[in-house]
Order: sequence, then structure tokens, then C-alpha cells
Amino acid sequence: MSKKEPKITARRRTKISPWFEVIEREVEFAAGEAPQRYHAVGQNDYVAIVAFTPSGQIPIVRQYRPAVEAFTWELPAGLVDDGEEPAECCRRELLEETGYPARAVHALGTAYPCTGRLSNRVHSFFIETGERTKTFEPEAGLTVRLVSPPELDGLIKSGEFTSQTHLGALLLATLRSFVKF
Repeated sequence: MSKKEPKITARRRTKISPWFEVIEREVEFAAGEAPQRYHAVGQNDYVAIVAFTPSGQIPIVRQYRPAVEAFTWELPAGLVDDGEEPAECCRRELLEETGYPARAVHALGTAYPCTGRLSNRVHSFFIETGERTKTFEPEAGLTVRLVSPPELDGLIKSGEFTSQTHLGALLLATLRSFVKF
């Protein structure tokens, strides 16, 4: 190998569902050494949304997450559809999950949620919302709650708000002076 970085010698993708696939890679770290096998979950990029309503509250959602076998409090979020821009996805997801339309969208940053096992990125946004649509009905199994920054701080400290990706979005919003706890 002429380069110092590892070489991918094989890549296989196994589609599991419409939402994710398993990616198997064989990686050769040095010329002549046997490749090592690694697995990752492949899925579309993801958006995490920190939003402020006109009254200064943050919409959060509660839903059952089979992966952790528990209900969780989270920010509005979702997977980016094929061909969809992350900023448009965050507008769509916020409206679908909370009934709040986006008035202004501010990109907070893009990062990898887990470099060891996930191949996608998370795009974090801060949104200034308009008033909730009058016809909004939450999705089945979804509860929407409006909280103040101090109330959200309490949920984080109590362990009720635990999504690391969403904590990262809140940190970015705080570092960029959109949220103050």
C-alpha cells in the first residue's frame, strides 16, 4: 500500500428495512496483513430540531422507542428523505410532529452521531416557529409538550431527556446563543 491510510478491500450492503442497512467492510491496515471485518448501520442522514415558539417555549416529543424499550422525551427529529435537503426535512418534521410551522431556520452544524457504528450524519437546526396550526393532531403514540429552557434543563438533569444526539443539538444551540439555560 502506497498510502498510509487503511484500504477498504471489500464492502457488502444488506438492506434490512426501508430505514436501514448493515454495511460490512473489510479493512486492510497494512500491506500484506489480513483485512479486519467491521460492521456499521447505514441509514439516511438525520435532523434534530431545537425550536422556539412565539411564546419562547421549546416543543419536545415523547414516544415509545423499541430500540431502548422505553418512552423517551426528545426534540422533534427524523430521517432525511432521499433527495430532500436537511433544512426542508427539518421544516417538514417540525410541522408533522408538533404542528408548528417554521418561520426562520438556522443551521447549527452537522456531525456524526456515532463514528464507531453509524454511517450517517445528524444536521442540527434552530427554528423560530410561527403559531401552531389550528388543525394539528399529533401522530398516534406521540405526545407533544412545550417546555421553557429551565424546564428542559430539569428534564436533562433528572435523566428524563436522554438522547445524546439531541443533547448535542442543544449544546450547539447554546454555543451559538440561541438558547440560554
